[in-house]
Formats: sequence, C-alpha cells, structure tokens
Amino acid sequence: MTKLRFNMTMSLDGYVAGPRQSLENPLGEGGLALHEWAFATRSFRAMHSMEGGATGLDDDRAATWHTNIGATIMGRNMFGPVRGPWGDQAWSGWWGEDPPFQTAVFVLTSHAREPQPMAGGTTFHFVTDGIEAALEQAVAAAGGQDVSLGGGAQTAQQYLRAGLVDEMEIHVVPLLLGAGERLFERLDGAPAGYECVGLVSSPAVAHYTYVRRGGT
Repeated sequence: MTKLRFNMTMSLDGYVAGPRQSLENPLGEGGLALHEWAFATRSFRAMHSMEGGATGLDDDRAATWHTNIGATIMGRNMFGPVRGPWGDQAWSGWWGEDPPFQTAVFVLTSHAREPQPMAGGTTFHFVTDGIEAALEQAVAAAGGQDVSLGGGAQTAQQYLRAGLVDEMEIHVVPLLLGAGERLFERLDGAPAGYECVGLVSSPAVAHYTYVRRGGT
C-alpha cells in the first residue's frame, strides 16, 4: 500500500524554518544552518550532482529519502517565494533546470497554473483543490510507490491534522533559532496515534522515526 512519508529537520526549539523567507533566504533567516548535517553527506551531494561528501550514520539516513518514492507533494512556500497570482513570472523552483525529485511534484496553491516540466523527469503540477486532491493525484502518479511530503511546516500540519501521514522522520539538530516556523503547532495538541520506532544519533543530529499505529 502506498504510504505518505515526510522527513524534516528541526531545531532544538522546534523550528523547521527561520523567519522572513525571501529570495535571499529560501529557508528564512538562519534556516539554512538547520541542514548543514545533510549538506555534508555523500547522498545529499549526489542528489544534487556534486561529488564527495561524508559517509556514516547521517549519510545512511539521507540515502533513504528517495527510496521507493514515486511522487512528491509540497506547499507553495517550499516551491518558492512568489505570492499571489503567478502573473508572468517564470519561477520554476529553487532547484534549477534539473530538480532532484525526478518524479511528479504536486504543489499546493490557490492560484492555477499549467504543469511545468523540467529536466531529469521532474514535472511540477499545481493543485488548487486541497490536500486530499493533491494526495489522490500523487498516489496515482506514484504507481504503487510511496509519496513524499515536503515542506513547509504549514503543509505538514494540514496533513497531520487530517490524519493522512503514515510515517515521519524528524531530524533534530542542536541549534536554537528562536523564531520562524514550528512544525508541531496548530495541531489541536500533539499528533495522535504515532509511535516512535527508531532513534539514532550522531554528534550533528538525532534522527527520530515515527509511524502511525495501524498504518504499517
């Protein structure tokens, strides 16, 4: 059965992005530092056509991100800084002409736009009729593989509130951001029905794995 999975890196004080996202600060001010552990791994670098990188525990976790993933869902904030109607802007994501997804990517938005094919097998589809519709389309596109849920925090919160997330991996780094977007907010309490089934840690980051009870 197709599962909806997500992984996010979180600061010690609960933030997954810094404040004031902009073209200069895609992850908000200070947010880039959350992901230094991932940037250092061989798997992350390979996903972005770069050589080298560290192996070991953190690399092992990064290597699983695209395993058995057939489609991706993300919020408009993750796709880019453009707000309101798309207009004549040719924005096609933060990742250049060859994004690392290599699948269909479904972007949640209030403003319609034609699909945007990219190099390497990625096509961005823009979904205006809600999270369930995006998931239904992503499951169909995944062809029996799992669906990856990208950011940002508000998108993850919508799927958590709806009880649609099957697995989540939270990477907690020893960084205090002090402001930004928290993952576990606007949920009417903690996410219900999840069990921690794994915890491994390096000096740079602790990796927590949760599954929904009855979902595996």
